[in-house]
Amino acid sequence: MEPAPVTCDHKCYLQVGEQGGDSNLRRRKPSHMTASKYVVVGAGLAGAATAWHLASRGHEVTILERSTPANHAGSSHGSARIFRYAYPENFYTRLVLESKAGWDELSRLSGKQLITTTGAVDYGSTRQPERLAAVLAANGIEHELLTPEQARQRWSQIAFDTNVLWHPGAGVIDAETTVTALVDLAVAQGAQLQTDWHVSSIRSSGSGYVLRSADGRESQAENIIISAGGWLPDLLNDLSLPEAFLDQIPAIEVSQEQAYHFPYRDPSEEARKTWPTFIHKREGIQTYGLPGGRDADWRGQKVAEYNGGKLLPSASAQDGLIDTANRQRVIDYVEQYLPGLVPEPYAETTCLFTNTPTEDFIIDRAENITIVSPCSGHGAKFAPLIGQFAADLATGTGTVPEEFRVGTSAQSTAL
Repeated sequence: MEPAPVTCDHKCYLQVGEQGGDSNLRRRKPSHMTASKYVVVGAGLAGAATAWHLASRGHEVTILERSTPANHAGSSHGSARIFRYAYPENFYTRLVLESKAGWDELSRLSGKQLITTTGAVDYGSTRQPERLAAVLAANGIEHELLTPEQARQRWSQIAFDTNVLWHPGAGVIDAETTVTALVDLAVAQGAQLQTDWHVSSIRSSGSGYVLRSADGRESQAENIIISAGGWLPDLLNDLSLPEAFLDQIPAIEVSQEQAYHFPYRDPSEEARKTWPTFIHKREGIQTYGLPGGRDADWRGQKVAEYNGGKLLPSASAQDGLIDTANRQRVIDYVEQYLPGLVPEPYAETTCLFTNTPTEDFIIDRAENITIVSPCSGHGAKFAPLIGQFAADLATGTGTVPEEFRVGTSAQSTAL
């Protein structure tokens, strides 16, 4: 049985009724011309975090968002993204530790719960839980390495097929509420938010730039931060950047991914609270899952195949259509490996991934344009830190890890 789609604004592709987050965003009415020292293009997690850092330092900032912050056509909507420390290399685990301090500060300032702790399990023949455990041990992060039998005793709702890494500090990020909090804080400190502002061109002008919208509005900036997610491929060729810099930007692949919400067999609150997030990686398939939150009425686990969607030239080509073969593939997976779920999705959605070949991010600057693309399906957890990096780079007050600079050769960290 296919879930019945519902209609919602801003290309919402979740096929069940959704509740949006509350917001006190103060949006400026459209005007023909605005001017700021810094213009941030895109109000997803990375762009909103960058604007927050810039505004908190007293800089003049304008945010240009093609729709509304955390809208459903982007990658920062909804209430369910994984927060985890487990990576196969020290580099990203250490960045998560840095980022967590930013999350704590953002939660304190906004008065909102942005991460719900659930713990996480990692397992599968190619997930290498022993290697992950060694990285967590090296960084002083609480964890346990369990046999399949030990893990099944704790989580009988999951059919583990290898040793299991458990780390209790992992959880679920409420992406939409986070974006709202970031933009609210930026606006409270003087930032301007311009919505329904679709950037159609960016041109050099004197000592700065002029951005033009599809409906003829213009915005002047001395510095631009491009955090456009899946729309980055559309903008790259229109940027006034040195050809040598553009040539070094790694190939960017945008994909339309699918996720499915499966109902809990035991719907009691006590049973629901026992579900961790998980990443299961084995030959032939890599899946992840997490409590679905308000995205689908708290009734089930969100499960998806990682990088199981079709490739797009850019986000503008998304159609929100579910691949029936992918749906069946995930249903078959749930039936085999997740006995605690009913293998029939009651809701399903599409979303965007923007991937680089190494799964590393792009954060770099040429002239007065900063490119920010924390992508590859694992960027949400780094949002406060990405905003700090981007603000440091744009203002010339700091740098970023070499792994994120264009032209840097790095080994794939994978999920």
